[in-house]
Amino acid sequence: MSSTDVDQQIEIWKMKRLIKSLSLARGSGTSMISLVMPPKDQISIMNNTLTNEYGTASNIKSRVNRLSVLSAITSAQQCLKHYSRVPPKGLVVYCGTILTDEGKEKKVSIHFEPFKPINTSLYLCDNKFHVEALQELLDNDSSFGFIIIDGNGCLYGRVTGNNREVLTHFSVDLPKKHGRGGQSAQRFGRIREEKRHHYLRKVAETATQVFISNNRVNDTGIILAGSAEFKNDLMKSDLFDPRMRAKVVNIVDVSYGGVNGFDQAISLSQECLSNVKLVQETKLIEKLFDEISLDTGKYAYGIQDTLRALDMGAVETLIVWESLDVNRVMLNGPDGIEVERFFTPAQEADRSNYVDKETGAELEVKEKMPMLEWLTEVYKEKGATLEFVTDRSTVGSQFVKGFGGMGGLLRYKMDVTTLDGDDNDMYYDDDEEIVNDDDDYFF
Repeated sequence: MSSTDVDQQIEIWKMKRLIKSLSLARGSGTSMISLVMPPKDQISIMNNTLTNEYGTASNIKSRVNRLSVLSAITSAQQCLKHYSRVPPKGLVVYCGTILTDEGKEKKVSIHFEPFKPINTSLYLCDNKFHVEALQELLDNDSSFGFIIIDGNGCLYGRVTGNNREVLTHFSVDLPKKHGRGGQSAQRFGRIREEKRHHYLRKVAETATQVFISNNRVNDTGIILAGSAEFKNDLMKSDLFDPRMRAKVVNIVDVSYGGVNGFDQAISLSQECLSNVKLVQETKLIEKLFDEISLDTGKYAYGIQDTLRALDMGAVETLIVWESLDVNRVMLNGPDGIEVERFFTPAQEADRSNYVDKETGAELEVKEKMPMLEWLTEVYKEKGATLEFVTDRSTVGSQFVKGFGGMGGLLRYKMDVTTLDGDDNDMYYDDDEEIVNDDDDYFF
């Protein structure tokens, strides 16, 4: 996977965490503002809208609710001051007062440009944040290229979520196969084969122009479709770019060419379109399992061993369950030395883990952050590629329950279990059951 793909995958993971935290947040009254602006909107118009809303909110009878709403509108106006115009991909703002688990009020103010263009326009005051527009971005994060080829022409299309787009198409007039010609039959046959070859060349070259930019395929997968053997000939041909051949996820027979064939190919590829990400992560986890079963020594699993290998720069591909609930905690140890610990929620609640075993002194928490968030910041420094996986597949569930939800493919053979480690460093206990607690959220 290219570095661009990895960066986008991390942006998607961050968006998932943000959506989860926002969707779980609740406030009193209508003091929570959800504001979404597509790229072509104007900041000045939205500022006027907020000014009018401020005047309307001033008439709210409940003093507590009135102050909360006015504060949220003011926060939204302050967020908009950071922008002279709407960013190229749009603007998302969430402001308001939420209730914490302890029943206390907490002010929230978030503004950012989404990782891909957003086409929704939204302004709502409610007792919750509306994240449907962000969720739609995640649902439509994968695009698939289609090549519909037959003896009459070729069509190139793209499907992203529920959107279908015809990119380009061209027609061709190929000579038909026949038995006429007498002594010239072989010459006619050569001419026919030459024209078919030139046609395939044009199809392959156009596909490269349409689907590849910046030396990479722009789509998650490529689907070849057609009513004759051209699609199979293209797949086998040396003219077809190997970067696209590696991305082909399905080859389907359709009864039509052109737009009708495009629609039929989409219908016949629904299962493939929905499962392609699952297939990719399944292959990745199976590769780790193969290394383990063959005992090649080029693997690590479990949080403790994987983090040790990561610190040594030995991890080439870091595989992590996207919902792994572990925090990285920095403690002030004896003599001012910082101690790095990795705690599950249960370990975090156990105060004995905050005591130095040699001196008995209590360790003070200096910094705490989710381990996954920390990994997104340091994986490049460690020389690794970061891959998030789910537990929706059979091997994914096995990876989470049996291998701690974290593992790595190593650059070279090594036995991580023999590495020297500080037993007092409270790495995650691999024998502890992992629980995905959907009630936890962050801001």
